[in-house]
Amino acid sequence: MISKPFIRPLLRRAAGFGLGEYVLRVMTEPPIGSVDWATLRRPIPVSRWFGYDRGKPVDRVFIEDYLERNAPRIQGAVLEIAEDTYTKRFGNGKVTSIDVLHAVPGNPCATIVADLTDAPHIADESFDCIIFTQTMQMIYDLPAAVQTLHRILKPGGCVIATLPGITQISRIDMEKWGDFWRFTSASGQRIFEEAFSKENISLDTYGNIVAAVALLHGLASEDLKEDELKIRDPDYQVVIGVCATKSLSTS
Repeated sequence: MISKPFIRPLLRRAAGFGLGEYVLRVMTEPPIGSVDWATLRRPIPVSRWFGYDRGKPVDRVFIEDYLERNAPRIQGAVLEIAEDTYTKRFGNGKVTSIDVLHAVPGNPCATIVADLTDAPHIADESFDCIIFTQTMQMIYDLPAAVQTLHRILKPGGCVIATLPGITQISRIDMEKWGDFWRFTSASGQRIFEEAFSKENISLDTYGNIVAAVALLHGLASEDLKEDELKIRDPDYQVVIGVCATKSLSTS
C-alpha cells in the first residue's frame, strides 16, 4: 500500500485534471472545512496584550525557563534592560552589582541611558553578565548592537538573550522606537556569530503550534495545559534563547 506522503505530491500534480484535487480533499485529515475553530475563529484576537490581562503570557513562561536554566551564569556585575527584575530573581545571591540600561531618558530604574548601536560612554569589559530579553527586535542595526554587547562584557562573561519568533507586533514599542524583526534559530545564531566565536554560542528554542496560536490570540499560559507548553516543535519557534560567551583574554 502506498502511503499518503507519497500519494499527495502525485495528486497535486494531477489537480489540474480535477480528479486529483478531489481525492486530495477526501484524504485530508481532518477533512477540509471541518476543523473546529471554536471561539478562535475570529478576526480579532482574544487579547492584544500578549495575555498579560489574563495571566502570564505564553512567551514569558519560555523566557523564564531559559533564564532559570542559565541562572548559574547570572553573577558578578550584571546589566539588564529596562528593569532589574530577572537579575534579582535569578541571581541567586551571586550578583555584586546591577545596572539597568534604557535607550532614552525617563526610566527611573535606569542607571545607564544608551543606544547600544553607539554607546562609547559604556566602558569596555564592564559586565560579567548581560540579561537581554525580548529586546533585539526593537534595534534596527543589530550587528552594531551585538558588537557593543561583546565589547562591554568582561572576558568569560556572557549575554543571555531571548529573541521573539512567532508573535504579534508590540504596538507600544512600534510607536515609541520601532518593532523591526522576528527571528529563527538560524538568524539568532548568525547574528551572535558576527561578534562571538561560534563555539561560544549555545542556543535553544521553545514553542509548538498550540503555543504559537495561543500567543497570537493573546491567551495566557493559564489557558493551556502544562504539557502543551512543554512540547517543543522546531518548526514553530515562539522564543529563541541564546547564550553567548566572550572568549577569555589570550594576552
